[in-house]
Amino acid sequence: MGANISQLERDIGSEQFPCNEHYFGLVNFGNTCYSNSVLQALYFCKPFRERVLEYKAKNKRTKETLLTCLADLFHSIATQKKKVGSIAPKKFIARLRKEKEEFDNYMQQDAHEFLNFLINHISEIILGMYELVISSERQQNSTTNNIKSKGAGENGTAHNSPEPTWVHEIFQGILTSETRCLNCENVSSKDEDFFDLQVDIEQNTSITHCLRCFSNTETLCSDNKFKCDNCMSYQEAQKRMRVKKLPMILALHLKRFKYMEQYNRHIKVSHRVVFPLELRLFNTVGIFFVLLYDLVAVVIHCGSGPNRGHYISIVKSHGFWLLFDDDQVDKIDASTIEDFYGLTADTQKSSETGYILFYQSRESL
Repeated sequence: MGANISQLERDIGSEQFPCNEHYFGLVNFGNTCYSNSVLQALYFCKPFRERVLEYKAKNKRTKETLLTCLADLFHSIATQKKKVGSIAPKKFIARLRKEKEEFDNYMQQDAHEFLNFLINHISEIILGMYELVISSERQQNSTTNNIKSKGAGENGTAHNSPEPTWVHEIFQGILTSETRCLNCENVSSKDEDFFDLQVDIEQNTSITHCLRCFSNTETLCSDNKFKCDNCMSYQEAQKRMRVKKLPMILALHLKRFKYMEQYNRHIKVSHRVVFPLELRLFNTVGIFFVLLYDLVAVVIHCGSGPNRGHYISIVKSHGFWLLFDDDQVDKIDASTIEDFYGLTADTQKSSETGYILFYQSRESL
């Protein structure tokens, strides 16, 4: 879809567009659309953008990391004199290729794998900074305690574990895996953190339906029996996954690539899955309450397979929808979103389909 920068600039010049927002495409450095599309989506996840820019403001003298490169990129976009244009994320891509060898080439990569790596890597960088602060405090406390009388009982501040990072505060949710033994009825549960939910899809359904199926009960039997701690033996059991805590930004990864033995490769699943502008979800453990989520960004895969094709993204900004296709930017109607639901027929042809959905909790708006 071609861009019409001059028309977008005219629209931004009108009263309907906010004067403090910037819309900049990202230059492609050889199949880096997987990165560009995710970065645009994250930039328009306002809580994430704000914390990245806040990080830059507070850490002006620090060694280069992927987080500092991301912060520099976001800051550069946010402080441009023009409202519309394009920018080259050269430093970010160079750092990305240094950090992970799988990205150190000019091949098409998977946008979800990049998102997963980026979020986890940023979290590790911040945790590393926390640990340095704790280590410094411990050294100071140790020095102080050596000077003080041993009988004073002052052992300094205890740090059992680092506090959750702002990445966790924004993206982390909690799943609870429940397994019920069909012999003794004993229920065991285990919590599991997630930064994004990977969702199986079916033809002609909705994301709401897919999330309901995510929590369906599975029977463990035959070779998959469950070892019950109460029975002290392997037993048939029922297992299901439930959402215990929903995050501020809910990232949903639609599993559109699956391995097919007859083709000996992964193929694209272009099923039509409707993703609404407003999503109603509820925590299913403990107190039941509904949370409202608004769609803020979608990473879209264009093409017929995982190792070829193209990634673009659509984002919502101040009530308007825009399409980012590498360095091109265009304003689109909300109705255009329906074009990215998928195909109604199971045909192995090229398609433009929603791949990663970003929903923001209305409570955080």
